[in-house]
Amino acid sequence: MKKRILALVLLVCVLSAALTGCGGGSKEDSPENRKTANELNVGIAQDLDDSLDPHKAVAAGTKEVMFNVFEGLVKPTPEGDLVPAIAETYTISDDHLTYTFHLRQGVKFHNGDTVTAEDVKYSIQRCADATETGVLQVAAFSAVTKLETPDESTVVITLAEPANEFLSYLTCAVLPADYDRQDTAPVGTGPFRFVSRTAQDSIVLERFDDYWGTPAQLSKVTFKIIENADTIMMSLQSGAVDLFAHLTITQAEQLGEGFTVAEGTMNLVQAMYLNNGEKPFDDVRVRQALCYAVDKQGVIDQAFDGYGSPIGSSMYPAFAKYFDPSLTDYYSHDTARAKALLAEAGYPDGFSMTITVPSNYQPHIDTAQVIAQQLKDIGVTAELQLVEWGTWLSDVYAGRQFQSTVIGVDASNMTARALLERFTSTASNDFINYENAEYDALFAQAQASYDDAVQTAIYKQMERNLTENAANVYIQDMADLVAVRKGLEGVRFYPIYVLDLSALRYAG
Repeated sequence: MKKRILALVLLVCVLSAALTGCGGGSKEDSPENRKTANELNVGIAQDLDDSLDPHKAVAAGTKEVMFNVFEGLVKPTPEGDLVPAIAETYTISDDHLTYTFHLRQGVKFHNGDTVTAEDVKYSIQRCADATETGVLQVAAFSAVTKLETPDESTVVITLAEPANEFLSYLTCAVLPADYDRQDTAPVGTGPFRFVSRTAQDSIVLERFDDYWGTPAQLSKVTFKIIENADTIMMSLQSGAVDLFAHLTITQAEQLGEGFTVAEGTMNLVQAMYLNNGEKPFDDVRVRQALCYAVDKQGVIDQAFDGYGSPIGSSMYPAFAKYFDPSLTDYYSHDTARAKALLAEAGYPDGFSMTITVPSNYQPHIDTAQVIAQQLKDIGVTAELQLVEWGTWLSDVYAGRQFQSTVIGVDASNMTARALLERFTSTASNDFINYENAEYDALFAQAQASYDDAVQTAIYKQMERNLTENAANVYIQDMADLVAVRKGLEGVRFYPIYVLDLSALRYAG
């Protein structure tokens, strides 16, 4: 009898622990206690499955979080400007070939070491040739012909030719030259330092008290990984989480009085990305048919209650200089035209296809569901395949083993080049297998141009090329709805996909 009672007690304990792990929280970890301790719990929809090393990270979600840990010679502002960061000042020669940076005195890495010019040199060289396994090459650094460090606080970069966007690539994280654990225990110079990561559970950051700039307001931030859409709402309403970005309209409406909703834009190109190297999407007529069949405003209205900005190519409105609004309605919703194109391509009765979607991104799932419904009108049967985020990264993004996928693509360093270069035929991240000689030639022209107006015009031609050839079915730049527990202030939106923790604070 005693054994049976003990078993029941243990079962109750296990169930209680399970419920707490699903978002119920605990009395010790309550919003009130976190406020007293000046700590915050932030919910995110994906684990940081790729490397924590900023020179290797691929996923936008990883870069979104680690934005708070790393800095470059310059850094972006919410207004879209670039301002000095690790560099205190810089000058650019009249011929735009020589960039001279003077580092701030006494900038510390999170391991206590002082940043020197050699660390900057190491970081740029590491991303220039990418000889180290997994490091992503920064193509813009190939223009560097000389990298000098005349003293510990000066870096001189000489280019072979002027490059209009070169400064933006110097947001590239500066890392300590003699540290080799960035993959799992990253060290940067940002306002928060990395403490720990528990796979599929949490990432913990703490305020870096030796930060060179304005210190963070919060003492500790714990990112809670919550991939299930229902659990997201439980976690917010139970008090386990204080802030959650990228909510759907339905989720935002369910929050209740304890929250406010901050609204911005995600600065992502959301589209149904098509594998141009796989049948039937190797036929431009099929791709164009899908573009005519999908009513992007209908997607926004049905899945997002009208919140979102429709787009027509791989550029979002925040990049006002480069954004071409005339492409947004290039493909009007025209079912008859779509059917005619399918018949011309040899698919008069339509076909079946698969839309692969990360299971932890409800907005992309909602978008895919509406698209699948719309495609029925032209005889196309689209089946949704939900996969874990890690699987999406390995199979879809890296392996290119997919037919179509709904996802959002970002510009990590605030350049048009970052959004457009990925579709050149030789780009390692051309995951849709887009091969277009005219597009490649335009990109080469853009990089050979040192006149900003000329380069901007070429980038717009590249956008038109993607649209006319229906490289993808472009949908929108999604609205970014952020659940913020009342009493919290300081949410800031950037023209890139990041979550800035440095200004978050408790009111009063």
